[in-house]
Amino acid sequence: MRWADLDMLGHVNNVTYVDYLQEARVDMLRVHARSRQTDNLAEGVVVASHQVHYVAPLTFDFTPVLVEVWATEVRAASFTLAYEVFREVAGQRTVYLRATSVLAPYVFATERPRRLTAEERASLEPYLEPSGTPKVSFGEPRHTEVGHYPLHVRFSDVDAYGHVNNVKYFEYFQEARLACVTALSRQAGVDAFPSMVVAQADVVYSRPILFRPEPYDVNTWVARVGRTSLVMESELLAEGQVLSRARYAMVFFDRATERSVEPPADVRAMLAATAAG
Repeated sequence: MRWADLDMLGHVNNVTYVDYLQEARVDMLRVHARSRQTDNLAEGVVVASHQVHYVAPLTFDFTPVLVEVWATEVRAASFTLAYEVFREVAGQRTVYLRATSVLAPYVFATERPRRLTAEERASLEPYLEPSGTPKVSFGEPRHTEVGHYPLHVRFSDVDAYGHVNNVKYFEYFQEARLACVTALSRQAGVDAFPSMVVAQADVVYSRPILFRPEPYDVNTWVARVGRTSLVMESELLAEGQVLSRARYAMVFFDRATERSVEPPADVRAMLAATAAG
């Protein structure tokens, strides 16, 4: 863990966890499942989707946090990995996050997906613990001026293959989500918005994002408001074409007690009116 991984609440930021997952996934495929036939699985894949469930806040410690990785499904042209981020002290395991990623082998030279080879399938089978992967579902998109965020890609966001790294999408959606909440609060005259923590994040990748001087468009909206939570969704687009979609379930959070709380009445009213369209 790094000190810079923490957010203003003193917790590891939700975006940073996805970086941990990527490091653990590459380590598994490079070291543990590695063979001459499977070297391409470490880096020659693209992420089709992430489903991330945040179980408990993770705070800074000089002892490392552990990540277990295993396969839950191996198909003809994709495979699914599951993760658990945890610490064990005196035999007691504390889980901070559970997640799954759907990955597809990809030939970057031709910009086309490919099928898994028999050797690659065999290398993943020792780590296979079959279980169902819940389908990511989204509601109808709602694009508004207040929910629009112009996204500029930084050169450092791009990986060795010229694509924006999958982890960066979580950062983009976080920036757009914060901008949307701030704009909604100003529009409704809400002075102080309560703290929120992310409980669940689902991101689906449709097309790669490339570096360019022109901004991309991110549209964010409130999909549902609960008693102590809300759901926000986003679309990332280029010239009207959807590149990625995201769904975030968030919980209103009291910093003093570190427990969920109901939002103030004016905040709830503003969010409910927005969700109703």
